[in-house]
Amino acid sequence: MAKRSVLNDGEKRPLNKSGVQKLLGIFRFVLPYRWTFILGLVALALSSGTLLAFPYFAGKLLDVAQGKKDFFFTSINQIALALIGILLIQSVFSFIRVYTFTFVSERTLADLRQHVYTKIVWLPLSFFDSRRIGELISRITSDVSTLQDTFTFTLAELLRQLLVLAVGIPVIFILYPRLTIFMLLTFPVLVLAALFFGKFIRKLSKKTQDQLAGSNVIVEETLQSIAVVKSFTNEMFEVLRYKKSLNEVVKTAIYASRYRGLFISFTIVALFGGIVAVSWYGAFLVQSKEAEVGELFSFVLYTAFIGGSIAGLGDIYSQLQRSVGASERILEILDQPDEQSETKHTTKLKGNIEFDGVSFSYPTRQDVVVLKNISFKIKPGEKVALVGPSGSGKSTIINLLMRFYPVTAGRIRVDEIVSQQYNLYDYRHNIGIVPQEVILFGGTILENIAYGKPGASQEEIKEAAIKANAWEFIESFPEKLETVVGDRGVKLSGGQRQRVAIARAILKDPAILILDEATSSLDAHSEKLVQEALEKLMENRTTVVIAHRLSTIRKVDRIMVIKEGEIAESGSHNELTALDNGIYSNLLKLQLEVR
Repeated sequence: MAKRSVLNDGEKRPLNKSGVQKLLGIFRFVLPYRWTFILGLVALALSSGTLLAFPYFAGKLLDVAQGKKDFFFTSINQIALALIGILLIQSVFSFIRVYTFTFVSERTLADLRQHVYTKIVWLPLSFFDSRRIGELISRITSDVSTLQDTFTFTLAELLRQLLVLAVGIPVIFILYPRLTIFMLLTFPVLVLAALFFGKFIRKLSKKTQDQLAGSNVIVEETLQSIAVVKSFTNEMFEVLRYKKSLNEVVKTAIYASRYRGLFISFTIVALFGGIVAVSWYGAFLVQSKEAEVGELFSFVLYTAFIGGSIAGLGDIYSQLQRSVGASERILEILDQPDEQSETKHTTKLKGNIEFDGVSFSYPTRQDVVVLKNISFKIKPGEKVALVGPSGSGKSTIINLLMRFYPVTAGRIRVDEIVSQQYNLYDYRHNIGIVPQEVILFGGTILENIAYGKPGASQEEIKEAAIKANAWEFIESFPEKLETVVGDRGVKLSGGQRQRVAIARAILKDPAILILDEATSSLDAHSEKLVQEALEKLMENRTTVVIAHRLSTIRKVDRIMVIKEGEIAESGSHNELTALDNGIYSNLLKLQLEVR
């Protein structure tokens, strides 16, 4: 079994200068909502600041209860009311913070998803040649979800924890200097242990994520190729393959859990041991009359706040690392050069096509020359067929004509103008294609035909269906045009799908028509209906036909035989069959013998 590439969407990146810049690159999507975001930051600061007053007043409650007089408060009732007031004010600020941050993050990430999707749609085909569809979907789903956690929760928590540390530590230094110094002596052991264990556990977690991603790849490939799996009766093989992969995930996860458990146990002992030590020292100071009970209580609360903030920074740091990785992958897409995205309909082509010394190699296989200095002309309204063995370059000629790829050398002219000089959207709007493998969207027949001309009336769609010989079967369905075709058109037969595709092309009304062996996999009845529809579609249009079944192209104006990236023969059906030992005549004889 060949090794498969693994998508590791949980991969972390260093939180260095470059990583922060990548996060800031995504942060520009927040700018349209910056005032709401600033309001959230103010609410966050006030919420955290208000809460930090709680331990101080809680300590004063104990002091006043023991009879100690305070400058502001003379009774425990007053302090209790102050504490309730603090909690109420803090709750209001917390609500504003949660609402504003959620509002900003949801709006921002919707914009980001839309931006990434729009970018992907406008990227050239060469980009998709080196990317898996599952990977691109993961960019919009998993990576943006990671950033959603960052904008909604992690960023707010990071700011809150930093504010608690920035305010809390100076406060306890000023109010309780001796207790603070004693407390800080217990921190280094905990911090060093957290760094050591945390790094080791992260490595094990990364390994688990990699293995889980590998398991997901097996699921993705199996479901995408479920027909192949079933045709080879390999259901059990795939089940066992997935089970083996999951067992590796479980094995690594259980191994990692031992160290995670040890780390948690150590943290509990060290953290609460530190609290016990500080409490012991504080109790000693109270016993020797060097501190008040209220001061000790306030200090313990402040220590719990600060300790919780320090402990929380580890998870926040890990989340930010994942966010850097997600930002990097999203920015990689956003920074790609895209195709022209202007949407014009100003040009109506006549259909004059000229290939002038065109050579081409695919970007992913630059060492293989697919087309070698090809030159030919097609007049407006002329019907030309491309024939030849698989891999000879027929589909590549179509790809270049559609401008899916730029030519390596030479030029393609359409109506005497180099094709690259046309607005791309406008140019492709003049070209219609009926592929060999028709891919329909999962909606209705009406929606699929209307894809050729968004906004077309139902009468126009019905007329196109009639011309494509599709109305015959559409009318037999109870829902007619509203019939749902299913995923990729699975509820329709091959012939029905082809006729829907032809209706779509008729509705588009292109100047140049491309037929990629549109009748190759049909039965005799369906082929006759499709062929009749194609003949109507080809009327008065420049047509380029890729043909494997040579019997379907006898009536074209010219046939070009492509062999090893070159035009080996060119002429009409009668001219090419008259050639002694010609490639076309030999292919025709071979097909007649097979039939």
